[in-house]
Amino acid sequence: QVQLVESGGGLVQTGGSLRLSCTVSESIFRLATDTVDWYRQAPGKQREFVAFIASGGFTVYADSVKGRFTTSRDDAKNTVYLQMNNLRPEDTGIYDCSARNWGYGGQGTQVTVSS
Repeated sequence: QVQLVESGGGLVQTGGSLRLSCTVSESIFRLATDTVDWYRQAPGKQREFVAFIASGGFTVYADSVKGRFTTSRDDAKNTVYLQMNNLRPEDTGIYDCSARNWGYGGQGTQVTVSS
């Protein structure tokens, strides 16, 4: 069973940065062949869309993160990144990635932004 694996979360102060990584448990699946979505879920709130990167490199961001977050991919490393700058307390949550069309997902990584 192919799974995506997120890493790079942690505790950071307001205004800080983190870079999340999304990799694949089985190398037979190439992230470059699919659109990869990033979502997050804060405590007590619904899971919300953060960003996506299409196989051709096209990106879309939620209004709440536009200008602060950037998603990119390194196809040679079979990895998708989410660079998060100027973090705010409201960015706190569990961030997960998923391969949209293949339906593969991960457990997520915790991001905590202190005020």
